[in-house]
Amino acid sequence: MTDTTTTKHKRRTTREPKAMQAGTKDTTAAQPEEGKANAGPIPPKPSKIDQIFQLLKRSGGATLDELVEATNWLPHTARAAMTGLKKKGHTIERTKVDGVSQYVVVEPGRQ
Repeated sequence: MTDTTTTKHKRRTTREPKAMQAGTKDTTAAQPEEGKANAGPIPPKPSKIDQIFQLLKRSGGATLDELVEATNWLPHTARAAMTGLKKKGHTIERTKVDGVSQYVVVEPGRQ
């Protein structure tokens, strides 16, 4: 028979921090870097959907090629993003200039 009196060790997961030695403090986290002012939190980087929306809000709008270049997406993904903006309630108007489609977000009072 097996001996049932032994206890298993608690398993550590990879996300658990290593236990600090008794009597030591972690001084690296609270110290700001020298020469840098505490400017506060860093604002988040704008998402690609935000980039597309900003391009479409310009007075001339944007072509599909401009959207693809700005986001590094494939053309069908950029078109799908415009469809997502339409589903959120934005009106996107398409016009052709010299055979190239221009897309512009139409503001509610400007229709």
